[in-house]
Amino acid sequence: MANIYKNAKLDLTTASETTLYAVPSDSRAIVKSILVCDDSNNGSTLTVTITDASSNVFVLFDVKSVSGHQTVEFLTQPVILEENEILKVTAADANRLHVISSILEISRD
Repeated sequence: MANIYKNAKLDLTTASETTLYAVPSDSRAIVKSILVCDDSNNGSTLTVTITDASSNVFVLFDVKSVSGHQTVEFLTQPVILEENEILKVTAADANRLHVISSILEISRD
């Protein structure tokens, strides 16, 4: 069993749903932080979801606002992800948001 510290980073260049992190089939993960920065002067919104192994979608944050030139920590407590779950983000506007997530991946091998 190994602990692997990771960060997942995205520059959201589209307004499409994008995978931020996918848990391997032999692991679990603790998401410690989701930092979102708007590097424009306009502001935008972000939706964060978890898709489980059965393709059910659970919304963590729905259209959460981030002001222009602001960085926001979305999490106040860690989130646990199980095997094959996917953390996804969707920006309302392209080329405005950067997302960085700090993750502890726990391998069962």
